[in-house]
Amino acid sequence: MIEVFEYPNTAWWIIGFVIGAVIAYLLGSVNFGIIISKTKFKDDIRKHGSGNAGMTNMMRTYGKVAAGMTLFGDCMKAIIAVIIGTMLNGDMGGYVAGLFCIVGHVYPVYFKFKGGKGVATAAAMLLLLNPIVFAILLIIFVIIVGFTKYLSLGSVMCMIVYPLILNRFMGEPNYIITIISLLISVFIIFLHRENIKRLLAGTENKFSFKKSDKK
Repeated sequence: MIEVFEYPNTAWWIIGFVIGAVIAYLLGSVNFGIIISKTKFKDDIRKHGSGNAGMTNMMRTYGKVAAGMTLFGDCMKAIIAVIIGTMLNGDMGGYVAGLFCIVGHVYPVYFKFKGGKGVATAAAMLLLLNPIVFAILLIIFVIIVGFTKYLSLGSVMCMIVYPLILNRFMGEPNYIITIISLLISVFIIFLHRENIKRLLAGTENKFSFKKSDKK
């Protein structure tokens, strides 16, 4: 159980949120897809495939090892950010930190504000803050991807139902956490708008463990 620091007044409480958000954004900006592609392959993942600096594009471009390293790094930075936010301001601080970590991953300050889509980062946040909700969404994701082979469809559907499932298992209502969950959901769905267009047109790429971008 993460120990929460008790602030003596509202000013310190707000400062705690600001500190947690800034740290989370800077951690989120450490985009492992870009770092791995530049250091290991002397390349930029954003020049290939979908142009997205995330696990799926890393898999298609560089293979399973690079994708696994990217997934691990993007999850760990979210876990660290959420732990810091929770220590500062409890669950609410964890959600704020998670949101800003996702924003940092999507718009990384170190890489000209062009990063990934935040799915793995959001999943790691959920795993830490809501293990039951994470497990339910993971089952939904696996079923959808298993039948369709579309990672984007699984991600979008999970984000659509995420606020509803969270509200069901949250216990006592917390409107700020509900709003943050809605923001995360809408934000990630918006980032998948091109995937949604391709899904509707029948041109979206299906997931495969094989590399598809030959260099």
